[in-house]
Amino acid sequence: MTEKADLQSVLDRAAAGGRITPEEALDLYRDAPLHALGAAADAVRRRKYAGTEHIATYIIERNINYTNVCVTACKFCAFYAAPKDTAKGWTRDLDDILRRCAETVELGGTQIMFQGGHHPDYGVEYYEKHFAAIKKEFPQLVIHSLGASEVEHMARISKVPVEEAITRIHRAGLDSFAGAGAELLPERPRKAIAPLKESGERWLEIMEIAHKLGVESTSTMLMGTGETNAERIEHLRMIREVQDRTGGFRAFIPYTYQPENNHLKGRTQATLFEYLRMIAIARLFLDNVQHIQGSWLTTGKEVGQLSLHYGADDLGSIMLEENVVSSAGAKHRSNRLEIIDLIRKAGRVPAQRSTTYEHLVVHDDPANDPVDERVMSHISSTAIEGGTAHPELKLLASN
Repeated sequence: MTEKADLQSVLDRAAAGGRITPEEALDLYRDAPLHALGAAADAVRRRKYAGTEHIATYIIERNINYTNVCVTACKFCAFYAAPKDTAKGWTRDLDDILRRCAETVELGGTQIMFQGGHHPDYGVEYYEKHFAAIKKEFPQLVIHSLGASEVEHMARISKVPVEEAITRIHRAGLDSFAGAGAELLPERPRKAIAPLKESGERWLEIMEIAHKLGVESTSTMLMGTGETNAERIEHLRMIREVQDRTGGFRAFIPYTYQPENNHLKGRTQATLFEYLRMIAIARLFLDNVQHIQGSWLTTGKEVGQLSLHYGADDLGSIMLEENVVSSAGAKHRSNRLEIIDLIRKAGRVPAQRSTTYEHLVVHDDPANDPVDERVMSHISSTAIEGGTAHPELKLLASN
């Protein structure tokens, strides 16, 4: 254990660009003064983005949940329906999906998050068909979707190697993978919350295969389901080791467990201070990951704004639809002008970004802020079977 007197020297080394060990990261996460931790992380961010350090980004996207039917039954999930639950389970048809894509383009969205349950009938062929149709009709939309868990599932259903599954859906139109399904990578907490999912090692192995096949991804962490501080740092270590080999993770996105309507009993969410400390530690420890994204669908606007002072360079998406995290109790809402204002009041210049983090629009003059009411306050009654209407514009820590 690092002596408290030495914590500042570790912070200074990390702030200057030096690599810290998992043991040092754990000591900093547990014991470093919060503001000193944030200052060191912000110093790393400023150095990494020298010349554009005054900018913080967001993206406009839509999360199209194509089905809630799932065989995996993760205990933290309030979204899924068992395959035999015909009253609760639903699947969108292709015409509905393409309509949602059209609305995304109309509302200025640039990215599709295509995510749903592990349907027992959906193999590689299902995703090939849908991705090809989306790309044919809307070639301008980036399909940043699915994750290693979905790849494992579709490959098993179609009885093909994961390499073939990735190659085929990439050829059909998938541009990059989301960090979906990472949850907690270490064995104990993963088995506790998602016992039917692949192991954390297998999740990373599939992501590494994807990276080597030219398909980049993001990485995530679900905080607050009963994992220890040491397990949180171990999660980071596992990501950093793969990133050292592939360089394929564009971003790291921690978000907090939402406790409503699921089967994890007696669990509490990570505190907001724990979350901010994780943002900072991620910036210091994941020295090989370019972007750290702040979530505020799960933590609230004020904490999302604060994350920009603790190492985050991005505030995720103005989400044109999202049902998964909302099903578990995430209630924070926003729109484009609110996000622009939130970033500006944090002392940063807002910029709309692409999937690969290029700046599409830099809002450097408040007089030129967008005034399109469809993007400012559009509410859609996109009720799913058995569901309720959801605001079309909300900010999510998008995977």
